[in-house]
Amino acid sequence: MTNFGYTLMTEQSGPKDLVRWAVGAEQAGFDFEVSSDHYSPWLTEQGHAPYAWSVLGAVAHATERVELMTYVTCPTMRYHPAVVAQKSATVQLLADGRFTLGLGSGESLNEHVVGEGWPGVVTRQDMLVEAIEIIRKLHSGELVTHHGEYFDVDSARVWDVPDILVPVAVAVSGDASIEKLAPLADHLIAVEPKSDLVDTWNRTAGAERIGSGARAIGQIPICWDPDEDVAVKRAHDQFRWFGGGWSVNADLPTPAGFAGATQFVRPEDVADSIPCGPDLDRIVEAVRPYWEAGFTDVAVVQVGGDAQERFLAEAAGPLLEKLRAAAG
Repeated sequence: MTNFGYTLMTEQSGPKDLVRWAVGAEQAGFDFEVSSDHYSPWLTEQGHAPYAWSVLGAVAHATERVELMTYVTCPTMRYHPAVVAQKSATVQLLADGRFTLGLGSGESLNEHVVGEGWPGVVTRQDMLVEAIEIIRKLHSGELVTHHGEYFDVDSARVWDVPDILVPVAVAVSGDASIEKLAPLADHLIAVEPKSDLVDTWNRTAGAERIGSGARAIGQIPICWDPDEDVAVKRAHDQFRWFGGGWSVNADLPTPAGFAGATQFVRPEDVADSIPCGPDLDRIVEAVRPYWEAGFTDVAVVQVGGDAQERFLAEAAGPLLEKLRAAAG
C-alpha cells in the first residue's frame, strides 16, 4: 500500500498559514505531511522562509493523526548535529511519536548563510555520516562526548527523550550515497522515481529492506487549478527553479542566482515537467512512476502559497481517491 503525503513548503507560505494548511491536509485525508527546512526561498516570487522547527511544533499540536517529517534538514552547517538531536526529540514528544527526522547534505542556498563556505559533495556526505552518528548517540539519552573529523560534542545530553525513538530518513541520489548512508538510516528519501535507488538500498549491508521495515519516500510538484493557464503561469512564476536538477540546485547560493539560471525557462517547459491544471488523472499519471519504482510514500507539493486553501478544499480529497485506487 502506498501512502500519500502533503508538503508544507516553507518557501511559499508564512508560519500561520502553514499550520492552517497542515490541519486542512489532515482533514482532507493525507497520510503524512513533510516540511521543507529553508533559510531562503528558491525564488523571490515565493517570498517566504519561516523557521521550520517552530512551525513543526505548532503543527504537532494542531494535528492528531498525520505523520510529520522534515524533508529535509541539513544537520551539518546551519545546525550543529547536537542541536538537531535536541529539537527532533522535542518534536517527537510534541507529536506523540508521529515524527520522522528527514536528513540530507543540504543546499548552498540555505547553508552558506552562516559563513562557513560550501564544501564539495563528498565532504558534505562525510559530514552527514558523522552528524547522523552523533544524533543517534544523543537520542539514547546518554551523556555524549565526541571529537570527530568535522564535529565536537562536549558532555552533551538530550534530557527529554521520547519513548518512541525518532526514526531517521536520509536523502540519497546514487550508489555512493546509499552505501555511506543506508546502514545509518531507517528510511530512504529521493526526489526522482528511480527503481535502482530502491534496489541498491535493498542490497546494502546493514540497511532494512524497503517495504519490510524501511520506507522509500518521494516527492513531486503539482500545480492544480481549475484554469490550466493560471496553473501554468503560477508554476512558471514560482517553480521554474525545479528544472535545473539537484546537481545544479545544491550549489546556487541565492534566489538571485536561481533567477539568473532560469531566466530562459519558458512556461511550456515547466508545464512539461509539472502537471498543471484541473486534470486529476494527469496528476495520478505523474505520481505513478514512484509506486512503480517501489516507493512506499509520495508527498505532493501544490505550487503556490495562495493556491493551498482551494486545493485542499476542492481537489485534495478526489485526488487522494484516484491515487489510492490507481496504486491499489
